[in-house]
Amino acid sequence: MTVTGDVEDVGVNNPSHIPKFTTMTKVKVAAIQLYSEPLALADNYTRAEAYIRSAANQGAHIAVLPEYHLSGWSSSHEAIASTAQHSPSYLEKYRTLAQSLHIAIVPGTLLEELPQNKNNDDGNDNDNDNDNGSGDDAQGQASLLANVAYFIGPDGTILGRYQKKNLWHPERPLLTADLDTPHEAFDTPWGRMGLLVCWDVMFPEACRALVADGAQVVIVPSFWLADDGGDEATALNPGCEKMLLDHVCVTRAVENALGVVYVNTGAPRGCFDGREGGKTFCGASQVALPIMGRVGVGGGGGVGVGGGEGESMGPEEQMGVFEMDLGVLDVAEGVYKVRRDIAREGWHYGPIGRGGAKE
Repeated sequence: MTVTGDVEDVGVNNPSHIPKFTTMTKVKVAAIQLYSEPLALADNYTRAEAYIRSAANQGAHIAVLPEYHLSGWSSSHEAIASTAQHSPSYLEKYRTLAQSLHIAIVPGTLLEELPQNKNNDDGNDNDNDNDNGSGDDAQGQASLLANVAYFIGPDGTILGRYQKKNLWHPERPLLTADLDTPHEAFDTPWGRMGLLVCWDVMFPEACRALVADGAQVVIVPSFWLADDGGDEATALNPGCEKMLLDHVCVTRAVENALGVVYVNTGAPRGCFDGREGGKTFCGASQVALPIMGRVGVGGGGGVGVGGGEGESMGPEEQMGVFEMDLGVLDVAEGVYKVRRDIAREGWHYGPIGRGGAKE
């Protein structure tokens, strides 16, 4: 599983755009589509730990949990703020678990308290108005909470940290987006990777910024519901959100010669229609590669392949272990040369910096 960044001179600005594997590197990823009992941190952790142990027993190298997996989402600032104080202890639990099982863990996202003076500039030329870059009015205390994803290595070391940049509309009065730091990839035992969270995946610039920093795989914990589109959209197509996710994840993989691991929340086990507690869950957790499309459990590929291969997950809680053949990235780059074009001097739309904007 040795990975090298050495490439031949092809006249590009930054060869890290172009992944190169010395072998057909295969990585097993466990997508844990967990149902999060609202505000039941201890119970949710216990179930998450059991899934991670099962993933390790099945030979998974990386286990990924959904966004807000410990608490679920609440529109009450008081409720979610009360969970943030427990995040450091749960992060340590996951680090210890990763080390003991020799498995990398992305523990979905954790809510964290921010310093009082953090991100006071909302990016809209309005200092200290706490609208969190959304343009919406917000409570003063809203700037104190961040939605953060971590990548914990198999030795328990934190290899990557990412604070969500693109907040979904109901989050904006309650959370603070990271407007200050660029998208940054990080090294892992399986190559260079990056993190996004949920709504971030809608923006092509986010993945492209991580590609510009050499990312070969992007992991996306999410809390995305089937009814997030609202009454008008779901009246037109009740499956609109799953349709969106199925298309976006594969598109991001293809357009960037990138592996995409998308892990969403799920409904309780047995809720085959996805309906629970006034919410409708869509699931759609999946792993996508260029050329292959969605990867089937165990490593099969191809969108639309029969027998369940190539399909995203249904709405209920479940875990799938996917084998990603990262050598496919070399094939995709050889065929399409997307990363090579991005890296060339004089590329029409760039160069793209790590922040996702044209430099």
